[in-house]
Amino acid sequence: MVTIASQLTEPFNDAVRTLLPDVRVVGIPRGVPAELPDGTSILIAAPIIIRGAQAPEHAPAGWPFGLRWVQLGSSGIDFYPRWFFEGLPVTTARGTSSTAIAEFALAAIFAHAKRLPDIWIHDAPQWALTPLAAVQGSTVGIFGFGSIGQALAQKALALGARVIAVRRQGSTAPDLPGVTLVANIGELVREADHLVLAAPATAATRHIVNRELLAHARPGLHVINVARGSLIDNEALLEALADGRIDSASLDVTEPEPLPAGHPFYTHPRIRLSPHTSAIGPHNSGELARKFARNFSAFTDGTSLEDLVDIHRGY
Repeated sequence: MVTIASQLTEPFNDAVRTLLPDVRVVGIPRGVPAELPDGTSILIAAPIIIRGAQAPEHAPAGWPFGLRWVQLGSSGIDFYPRWFFEGLPVTTARGTSSTAIAEFALAAIFAHAKRLPDIWIHDAPQWALTPLAAVQGSTVGIFGFGSIGQALAQKALALGARVIAVRRQGSTAPDLPGVTLVANIGELVREADHLVLAAPATAATRHIVNRELLAHARPGLHVINVARGSLIDNEALLEALADGRIDSASLDVTEPEPLPAGHPFYTHPRIRLSPHTSAIGPHNSGELARKFARNFSAFTDGTSLEDLVDIHRGY
């Protein structure tokens, strides 16, 4: 019998047991694995480097403990030390939270257009007509046209928005009717009302939203980051907000996480800040369990795994 050690929740573990009744799933603590149950050949790993937590620079003695495959509980690989990806196949949870994140980005777009929650009133003197923007007819620019970007594009198109997007070179992402692909993020900021960042954190995307880029932003630009905080130069964002080059920012991710007490993002009147929560939804466990089950079949059959990490590519 195959033994799988899982650092994820029991609802997820139960979902895997239902889908794969002939395997043994053993729950283990989160964090850097110190040891694994006897006979474990597969690890399902929860994020390690989160909320200020760190991981040792070097692997613990005995790593990888006889493992033959590691499944990550996240889409991004930046939550794990580099040694996690050396010597054995590692797959990500890419795509399992795409709908939840796309809905969150869409909610941020609506909140900006309809001025929520600022439009709510609490006393009679506040009773006044307020002009609002429309989502229909607006331009949504998506940087990163993977599963999240595609899910968002479909929803935005259904609402009558114009969608333009940048996808990585060599991507096999399908063309979506109605989506205009452009060459670079510079074209997005010049045309978009809402710029949604949905690309992975890599050396190439670090601080891609910087002073030079924001200097060419379309007036009134709304920046939404549901990717990683490292895509944005924080100081450049604050400067662009201060001088009016952009209108506002909705940030579900920051660098670092959490931001230190007193950071200006907490109190800035035109920044909406949330604690990296856009991916959390009621269907996460089931989606990831089904993805794991598909990969388990491929693993046992000796065929290609979905979303295998390429550490040099960065995702």
